[in-house]
Amino acid sequence: MEIGFTKMHGLGNDFIVIDNFNGRMKFSNKQIVFLCDRHIGVGADGLILVEKAKDAHCFMNYYNTDGFQAEMCGNGIRCVAKFLKDYYFKSEDNFKILTRAGIKEVSSKEDDTFSVNMGQPVFSHKDFPKNELELEGLVLNFISMGNPHAVAFIDDFNKYDFSLLGKKIENNSNFPNKINFELVQQKNNQELEVLVWERGCGATLACGTGACAVYALARKHKKVEQEVIINLPGGKIFLTENEKGEIIMRGEAVNVYSGVVEIK
Repeated sequence: MEIGFTKMHGLGNDFIVIDNFNGRMKFSNKQIVFLCDRHIGVGADGLILVEKAKDAHCFMNYYNTDGFQAEMCGNGIRCVAKFLKDYYFKSEDNFKILTRAGIKEVSSKEDDTFSVNMGQPVFSHKDFPKNELELEGLVLNFISMGNPHAVAFIDDFNKYDFSLLGKKIENNSNFPNKINFELVQQKNNQELEVLVWERGCGATLACGTGACAVYALARKHKKVEQEVIINLPGGKIFLTENEKGEIIMRGEAVNVYSGVVEIK
């Protein structure tokens, strides 16, 4: 069958976005892996089905490249907001998007970025240990931003083989549902350099929930000011928090191209 899609990205973290408001599209694990394959498919870090939702503009039905569902994707949700604005709600600037981590509020800004209220960080969760843990020579801190993250603050990226570390930490037996991993090098108290490893994907150019996880832990340990720039391989994400302790993330969302792909 032939499927129409839109290719989008946020800071190079790219997605296949499919309009599924009619609810007819259902993909197997194998089909999702094919679509996300950069050699024989469209190629992406994830697949997003935009679907109907009660009390929200849509449901973001998100899958990683391994074909398994994920709770939340910070760059992906900005792309979904742009998709809604471009194709369905041209006159609206504020959107409620349902995710597996709850409803998130997204706003379109005059500079063509999108701002997301990512909610409050969670420091205790079934997906990771209660306390920090030393693995692979790193001290890991844990946090959930709708999905689980392990974060390590280090002095120099060059001392580490990130690809090797990412695979080992993602699949470590301490994490029953695997885990996302961020390696952080502090530039100053308003700017951080971050490498991201997404479970089910590997190293990616950016991760919105990962940036929020890094920010929340840096704030908790009093490493940074309230307004922070996170430098990722794909670009910059701007972060702050409101009076409720909810993290506000702002960044780009880009429509790359639309096309049709044949799926068996």
